[in-house]
Amino acid sequence: MVLGNRFGSYLGVNLGFGFGVTMGVHVAGNISGAHMNAAVTFTNCALGRMSWKKFPVYILGQFLGSFLAAATIYLLFYSIIEFSGGHLAVTGPTATANIFATYLPDRLTLWMGFLDEVSVTGILQLCLFAITDKENNPALQGTQALVIGVLIIVIGVSLGMNTGYAMNPSRDLPPRFFTYIAGWGIQVFRVRDWWWVPVVAPLLGAYLGGIIYLVFIGSSITQRPQTLENSMEEKQEKGTGSVWGCKDQRLH
Repeated sequence: MVLGNRFGSYLGVNLGFGFGVTMGVHVAGNISGAHMNAAVTFTNCALGRMSWKKFPVYILGQFLGSFLAAATIYLLFYSIIEFSGGHLAVTGPTATANIFATYLPDRLTLWMGFLDEVSVTGILQLCLFAITDKENNPALQGTQALVIGVLIIVIGVSLGMNTGYAMNPSRDLPPRFFTYIAGWGIQVFRVRDWWWVPVVAPLLGAYLGGIIYLVFIGSSITQRPQTLENSMEEKQEKGTGSVWGCKDQRLH
């Protein structure tokens, strides 16, 4: 979309993001729980759903994957050099750094952008807990990846135009560092002092979103009165030996 308007659209970008996450969940969902988001990983550790011992390993994997993805895009779309006239710009009509990382638009203040990233990441985490909560109304077995992809698309289409909805330190910081060493220079960290927001705000937003779900939704589920119908459902679940719900709670 940046290199040529006739080749892309805002909807196309969001479809690419959403279904890209879907493919990631399919590839790694049953191996690591498909942890592709540092904010979601942090929240699961902070809320006791995952051991902190895994945190640095998962973050390292996420950062390496994101950095290599940025390098791959740069090589495949080497026309970036031609588009920018040989000068890799961060701002202006030939800016291309925003292909790799998010940047704050002129119409927003820094703290409005911070609030936006907190909000969209909170929505993401809250909905992820709902999608994978077998005590609530989880996505059907085998559809979790698709439903999570649709969630990303919905957030992007409805709320993504403000800041590019980073929602993930692992999606923003490593590609930004790649652009720094690939020729865009130190400006990728200096423009409007934005670089730290996609790192800090998603961590706060995901944690708040998780707390909101557990307090206002999860607590009401655990306190739901036991009925004959619920009792029969539980017996049927135990009889089938279903264990996939435990793994699915880690799909992100």
